[in-house]
Amino acid sequence: MQTASTNICERMGRSQELSEFKCGTVIGCHLCNKSIRKISLLQNIPRSTISDIITKWQQLGTTATRPPSCRACKMTEQVQHMLKCTVCRDHQLSAESKAKCLQT
Repeated sequence: MQTASTNICERMGRSQELSEFKCGTVIGCHLCNKSIRKISLLQNIPRSTISDIITKWQQLGTTATRPPSCRACKMTEQVQHMLKCTVCRDHQLSAESKAKCLQT
């Protein structure tokens, strides 16, 4: 006989995520002072997942997933930082000379 948590793991797999509604119901139960075990039984979700959702909500204030960070995004952030430093470095330069510096 399979338990509820085993059954949900077989259906979901490791790569699927819970819907926003499901995460919202977990947070709602948490705010109503339900225990993680009780929420797990009510929602048919593993306790570790319930704990992860609550922790993420407490730390970030949201249960939404963030997009994955890619190398191109990191490079863009570094370039933006370098440009900002270049522009701010010398306050006595004119806007024209700063623009010419950035073009090179």
